[in-house]
Amino acid sequence: MKQINALLFVCSGLLILTMACTQQAPVPPDTRAADVKAVQDVEAAWVKDIAAKDADKVANYFAEDGSFLLANAPVIKGRENIQAVWKQVMADPNFSLTFQSTQAEASKGGDLAYTMGTYSMTTSVPKGNKTVTDKGKYVTVFRKQADGTWKVVADVSNSDLPATGATK
Repeated sequence: MKQINALLFVCSGLLILTMACTQQAPVPPDTRAADVKAVQDVEAAWVKDIAAKDADKVANYFAEDGSFLLANAPVIKGRENIQAVWKQVMADPNFSLTFQSTQAEASKGGDLAYTMGTYSMTTSVPKGNKTVTDKGKYVTVFRKQADGTWKVVADVSNSDLPATGATK
């Protein structure tokens, strides 16, 4: 009888230990809708700062290690380099850029989000007194920072204008 009681005691202890070890961590709240709204708000502010031709503010939307991928150019890495490109582009008196997301999603983990959308950009033609308007699409990847803000880690655009020159 003592052996059966001892065995029941050991089994009960193992059962309690197993149950304690298999308790799942609490499921974090689903913040995807709020995260999507946050990055869409960031984009709306970004468009306003572009319209104001404020290269410093525009560059600040990028993470320190962010990347800016423009057509026919090497990848521009780092906020300082991105800021220099924006200053150069915004020096064009005819420059204007608007964009709006048509799709946005955020990760379940709450640390990454992306937007896709369309843009329209007007710039001066290098020779002459003319301008060209480029319309296209873009993808922007955002990462939530330690302070809760969202910063761009990768921004890429793709023109709808026909390609010029051979690609072979």
